[in-house]
Amino acid sequence: MKKKGLFLMMTFLLLFASACSSSGGSGDSGGTSGDGQVTLRIAWWGSDKRHEYTQQVIDLYKQKNPNVKIDVEYAAFDDYWKKLAPQAAANQLPDIIQMDVSYISQYAQNGQLEDLGSYVGSAIQTGDVAESVLQTGVIQGKQYGIPTGVNVLSYQYVPEKLKEAGIEIPENWTFEQYSELAKQAGSKDIYFDSSMAADIFFNYYLRTKGLSLYNAEGTALGYDDDKLFADFFGTLADTMQAKGAPSPEIINQSKGILEESQIVKGKQIGEWQWSNQYVALQSVVDKPMALAPMFGPDMEKGIYMQPTMYWSIAASSKVKEEAAKFIDFYTNDPEANKLIKGERGVPISAKIKEAVASELNEPTKQVFDFVAEMEPKASPMSPPPPVGSPEVIATLADYVEQVNFGQMTPEDAAAKFRSEANSILSQNQ
Repeated sequence: MKKKGLFLMMTFLLLFASACSSSGGSGDSGGTSGDGQVTLRIAWWGSDKRHEYTQQVIDLYKQKNPNVKIDVEYAAFDDYWKKLAPQAAANQLPDIIQMDVSYISQYAQNGQLEDLGSYVGSAIQTGDVAESVLQTGVIQGKQYGIPTGVNVLSYQYVPEKLKEAGIEIPENWTFEQYSELAKQAGSKDIYFDSSMAADIFFNYYLRTKGLSLYNAEGTALGYDDDKLFADFFGTLADTMQAKGAPSPEIINQSKGILEESQIVKGKQIGEWQWSNQYVALQSVVDKPMALAPMFGPDMEKGIYMQPTMYWSIAASSKVKEEAAKFIDFYTNDPEANKLIKGERGVPISAKIKEAVASELNEPTKQVFDFVAEMEPKASPMSPPPPVGSPEVIATLADYVEQVNFGQMTPEDAAAKFRSEANSILSQNQ
C-alpha cells in the first residue's frame, strides 16, 4: 500500500499548489540577466543512457545558442515525481518539464503548466506532425504538452525461446489464445511473460470492446460490467498459476531491475510493454528479438499511438520563449535527433524520421518499422487520464496483487476497485 500513500501525498501537494500559485507567480525557475544571458532549468526522468544523450543534446543547443545556460535535474521515475510535487507546491517548477501521460492532466488543471497554443506553429514548428499526435497533448482545449515521440503496445520476444517452447504466435491472435500459449510454455518450465501492467493493458482490453478505463468526463470508470475486470485479471492470475508467468514473489524479487528479470536470465520468452522500451530490453537480453502486435479480437479498436512522454513548460517560468525554442530544437533539429535515436519514442516529425533513418541500429530500426506498421491500424488515443488517476492506478495495482496472491477473488476485487476508483474520480464532478 506504500505506492497508494505516495500518490495520496503527491495529490495533496498538487492540490495545495493550485491554491497558492498562479500562472504568473514568482519561483526559482530560470530567467534573463541584464547582459542577455538566459538560464533554463530542465527536468526529466530516465535511465543513465537517457541522461547521457540528453546532456549531449543540451550541450549542442548551448553551442548553437551561446547566450543560454541550462541547469539540469534528473532522477529515476518514482523519485522524479516525489521531487516535482513539492516544487509545484512551492511554485518552483523547472522551466521545461518532462511530463508523463498519467500526470499531465493533474498538473495542467492545477494551473502548473503553460498553454503552448501560442507557440505551436511559431516557436515550435509542427507542420509535418500529424494532428492526431499533437492532440494527445491537448487537455480541455489547451495544448499543455508536446510529445517527445510516439510508441505503441507490443509483445517483445526472443524467437529462439519461443521455438524452444514449441509454440508459434498466430498472425491475428486473441486474448484467449495468448492464455493458452502461455500455459503451454509454462508446462515446459518456460515463462511466456511476466504478466501485464494492470492499468495499461486493462485499458487496452477495454478499448477492444469499445470502452476505456475512465469515462470521457474523468468522473468515474468508463465501463459498467465488472465481469470485464474479473475475466481479464482472472485470466492473468490463472496464467500465473499455470507457470505461464512468474509468481508474484519472483516478480517482486527483481524489484523492477531489468537485469534481474526472467527474460534476461533466459527463463522467459517475452515481455508486454511499450515499443520505446524494446531497444533497452534487447540490449540486455543480447539475443535477436522481435515484436508482435497486440492480441484481439478487435486489435484495431484497442491499439493507439501514445506519446512516450511530453515536454511541458511551467506556467511560472520567466523564460517561456526560450523554453519553447528548446522544445522546437529537440523536436526538429536533425543533429540533435541523431543523438536521441528515438529513445523517447519514434520522432513526431516526419522529416526527422527520414533524417535519422540511416543512423539507426537494427533494434531501433525494428521499432521504427513496427510503429509505422501499426500507425494506420491504430484508433485515436483515449483522453489523457483524469485528475486522481495516479491514485486509481495505485488502487488497481493493490487489488490485482491480492488476486495474484490468491488473497481475493477477481469478482470481489472488481467490486472493491469500482467503489474506491469511483469515489476518487467523483471529486472531478
